[in-house]
Amino acid sequence: MSSESRNDALFNRAQQHIPAGVNSPVRAFRAVGGTPPFFERALGAYLWDADGKRYIDYVGSWGPMLAGHTDARVVKAVQDAAAKALSFGAPTEAEITLAETICRLVPSIELVRLVSSGTEATMTALRLARGATGRSVIVKFEGCYHGHADSLLVKSGSGALTFGNPSSAGVPPETAAQTVVLDYNDAAQLRALFAARGKEIAGVIVEPVAGNMNLVQPARGFLEALREECTAHGAVLIFDEVMTGFRVALGGAQARYGIRPDLTTLGKVIGGGMPVGAVGGRRDIMQHIAPLGAVYQAGTLSGNPVAVAAGLATLEIVEQPGFSEGVEATTRALVEGLALEAKNAGVTFSAQSVGSMFGLYFRAAPPTRFAEVMECDKECFNRFFHAMLERGVYFAPSAYEAGFVSAAHGEAEIDATLAAARDAFRAV
Repeated sequence: MSSESRNDALFNRAQQHIPAGVNSPVRAFRAVGGTPPFFERALGAYLWDADGKRYIDYVGSWGPMLAGHTDARVVKAVQDAAAKALSFGAPTEAEITLAETICRLVPSIELVRLVSSGTEATMTALRLARGATGRSVIVKFEGCYHGHADSLLVKSGSGALTFGNPSSAGVPPETAAQTVVLDYNDAAQLRALFAARGKEIAGVIVEPVAGNMNLVQPARGFLEALREECTAHGAVLIFDEVMTGFRVALGGAQARYGIRPDLTTLGKVIGGGMPVGAVGGRRDIMQHIAPLGAVYQAGTLSGNPVAVAAGLATLEIVEQPGFSEGVEATTRALVEGLALEAKNAGVTFSAQSVGSMFGLYFRAAPPTRFAEVMECDKECFNRFFHAMLERGVYFAPSAYEAGFVSAAHGEAEIDATLAAARDAFRAV
């Protein structure tokens, strides 16, 4: 009788017809080795794989599951919407309600366009910045990932870092040449670039809290410098809050740090696990988008009624009093506990959190920029990852991804995670 697990069998089968057996690169486990679990069910803070093994989940579908998996309120909203229609390709009242909710919770957003993914949102934001300013150059920061649009796959983070290839084949040099890459958290470098080329710069796009080179917090004055330079030179400041939106604070990183961007991109949480993205911001910039203006954007499934229903139900949960504070406290308990377990085991390790996002680093102190991220001990992370996976705790399968806690994680889940880590650190 074969001893092959169902996960192994599914992975072998998947590779026959899907590139590397996965539909998004980091899922392949090539950075950490081994066979990825194929999941069949999720509830609250837990996942169950094809072999029936249960895991405490700290990936949360890469961020959207802030309320926890399969929340009954979200599921009912999806079921009710699906019973009426799966898609219209035409306006619905629910789209208006979601737009009104986003504009109310994120005050920098005066007009918002719904799309189907974070990549679509950031791609549209760049086009808007260029269309509104008549300029071509976009500034981004090394290690920040903003989706897989051509002009943004230049020294990007996340999956690109995982494979040691921070750019992408298939991106024409002339396209990449329109993107200038700076060091995250280096305000002096930014100011020097604007002094030299300010009249060419259409916009600056940034993860206000980086989550795609692991979690890196903005240094004091960095976001302020972005706002000042963009204002002084007429460039568009774009906050990519696809990951941070509603996770680091109810109003996103811009609310937490008190910086008002010109455009904001959103995703993940606003879809509650369904494919939704959004780009929104200043009315005068957003009025450049078709059919009001000449910047074209369209999408067959934009504002899909089932996805919008999931997003609305999720945001209703998230904006309840005390919700954000509770999840933030749970996340803080996790990282403080992990740091203590590592210290007790004599392992060089650090951890930090912002809201319900967290970072784990096999390094003495949390990194502040890309170069410091690359100093982390990747092999130690890989051993820790597999030791935790074996003990039923699912972290992101990459040393360069932030983690996520949900409202469904409670004291029992944190205690179980720390107990697993106590053994796992000894395996590092």
